[in-house]
Amino acid sequence: MSKLHWRPARVSDFRAIVAIATQIHPDLPERPEVFMEKMQLYPPGCRVLVAENAVAGYGLAHPWTQHQIPPLDGFLERLPENADCLYVHDVAVLPDRRGGVARDYIAGIAELARASGIATLALVSVYATRPLWEHLGFRAVTADAALRAKLASYGEGATYMLRNLTAT
Repeated sequence: MSKLHWRPARVSDFRAIVAIATQIHPDLPERPEVFMEKMQLYPPGCRVLVAENAVAGYGLAHPWTQHQIPPLDGFLERLPENADCLYVHDVAVLPDRRGGVARDYIAGIAELARASGIATLALVSVYATRPLWEHLGFRAVTADAALRAKLASYGEGATYMLRNLTAT
């Protein structure tokens, strides 16, 4: 069995990304066009997990503004000029390929953020994944009413989290 590794996503990976999203996120569906837009707006943040030349997962991240959660299944239209974080939209990995691979994706995205002059990563934890993200250095943000309203579309228990890249 070949080693799992992350590489930049290609247009040819698109069908596999959509298929994995459909399998992993049945309760949080997003249109394929939404994925394609993210891939087009910020290719450096879009990566796939490869095993034996097959896509086994994907990660999508893009510059964004802290505390401004992008709408689920919504188009971004453009990236903010005043981006102060890299927003990790999704990291989805097939169940039989999990085990440390999210850490590797986040390490790569943290490196990308630092190289871009961005000192914070942001994400919304879903499906009770908060302990995983905490293990990877993210901390939950206490949600005010506006943030709670935005989190509602992400399902029960969704938590907005930030990771400061300047902290040791």
